[in-house]
Amino acid sequence: MSHARNDGPDGAAKSEIPEAPGTEVPGALDHAAPGTAPGAEPGPRPPAAKPAGRRGKVKSTRISGTWIAVIVAIVVLAFLLVFILQNLDTATVHFLGASGSMPLAVAMLFAAIAGAALVALIGGARILQLRKQARRRR
Repeated sequence: MSHARNDGPDGAAKSEIPEAPGTEVPGALDHAAPGTAPGAEPGPRPPAAKPAGRRGKVKSTRISGTWIAVIVAIVVLAFLLVFILQNLDTATVHFLGASGSMPLAVAMLFAAIAGAALVALIGGARILQLRKQARRRR
């Protein structure tokens, strides 16, 4: 297993194998800048040139965030429409003594909306509680 340690063909480590003159790769082992003597301290690096025509990153705005939200909402609604159209089988729903029949996807949609409303109600109550505590601390 001489190759596991990057050894040469005769079993000696590559760092122990003398290199023939003229076979060194410039900058491979030492980090000196091109054109400097080997072993010399590297000088300060010149600043990287910026590509022409680029002035930096463009700041995002509220409008761009709104457009992203609209696009995501359209994609979600498209998936929801496909889900509803593929699950039109009638299901009987029983809730608190009442029962009725409706398409399965619509029943699942109502359940998801009720769950989201419950989470929003609890989250809103917590936000009001934290605001009240923040006012007291002032």
